[in-house]
Amino acid sequence: MPNIKFSYLYRDGANYKNYNSVIFDDSNNVDLAELETLIRSKLIDGTWFYVNKWNLPDLRTDSFNYERDPTWHEFETVEYTHEICNTQLDLQELSDTIKKT
Repeated sequence: MPNIKFSYLYRDGANYKNYNSVIFDDSNNVDLAELETLIRSKLIDGTWFYVNKWNLPDLRTDSFNYERDPTWHEFETVEYTHEICNTQLDLQELSDTIKKT
């Protein structure tokens, strides 16, 4: 049974990027299309989200500057993967959190 990989990035004001993927256990057989629809329905302008509201790791660097750098992160993809789970966060918890934003 595949897991689910949530990929996103942080792009600073100078367009430097930090990428990350969180791999969730999918023991509940989540419908990927439904999950992606939910995620996209809650993105700011169809692209951005705040990691602190979704309980995902923050990719901003130590050189972050509130005057020049955005505070949001950019969603890339959600997909099935055979990579091992790399988070304690439950996929259902993520979905519930996203619904509340």
